[in-house]
Amino acid sequence: MAARIIDGKQIAQDIRAELKETVAELKATHGVTPGLGVILVGDDPASRSYVTAKERACEEIGIYSDDNRLPAETTQEELLALVGKMNRDPKIHGILVQLPLPKHIDESAVLLAIDPDKDVDGFHPVSVGRMVIGEKAFLSCTPHGVIQLLQRSGVTLDGADVVIVGRSNIVGKPLANMLIQKWDKGNATVTVCHTRTKNLAEHTRRADIVIAAAGRPNTVTADMVREGAVVIDVGVNRVDDPTRERGYRLVGDVDFAAVAEKASLITPVPGGVGPMTITMLLFNTVESAKSTL
Repeated sequence: MAARIIDGKQIAQDIRAELKETVAELKATHGVTPGLGVILVGDDPASRSYVTAKERACEEIGIYSDDNRLPAETTQEELLALVGKMNRDPKIHGILVQLPLPKHIDESAVLLAIDPDKDVDGFHPVSVGRMVIGEKAFLSCTPHGVIQLLQRSGVTLDGADVVIVGRSNIVGKPLANMLIQKWDKGNATVTVCHTRTKNLAEHTRRADIVIAAAGRPNTVTADMVREGAVVIDVGVNRVDDPTRERGYRLVGDVDFAAVAEKASLITPVPGGVGPMTITMLLFNTVESAKSTL
């Protein structure tokens, strides 16, 4: 069988259209404009590109974006002072400090300084703790994006056997916790596999849903997936490709062409999970603004 492609770009656009309507209603009915405070320290090209994309996305749906681009030599004290100012600013409903930070700044100290009620990235330990015990919390953007892709593609999570390959704090761990929760985004039976897992294929072959988030090309191959499984590829890897002008191409963690012949649904790379991350950041910012009413 040939898998149906899950179009992350289209699903992200659908969600943004919904958010745009909500933002317009917040402005018209309550006089509230959701605000996102963005801090970029230094001039890392990837971070700069990512922040620019977030700023464009905010403009697209009507969110106010307070952009702060600071030199690499900014001190930790100066950065913490700016975070504190945003914590106190009622026009800012979400705070995003772009990582990585320069080596002389303690990332943990900066993330801990963000008010959990404005932690729209969902990385603060308080946000993680709330999510784990089933309280209302800002959900980490990439894992929540994966769940939205599944739900909006008609995939049943309730009772599903899910195998996640990868245990990072950004994707694997939070996604596993979200999927086991007793709510409409979960009720799945989840196995988390990693570099020390024995007989990885035995786990993945029994799964209804395989989610690859290992950060290594071809981690999941066709022989590791049963017929009709749903496959979500979170990985983004550069591989050399002399036929491309830039000398490389982007691939995921899944052997896409081969696995697509067995799966029922599959996400491509690029164009699958990637577009959802910024979209769920916007979602969290709008939810934060709504919570102030």
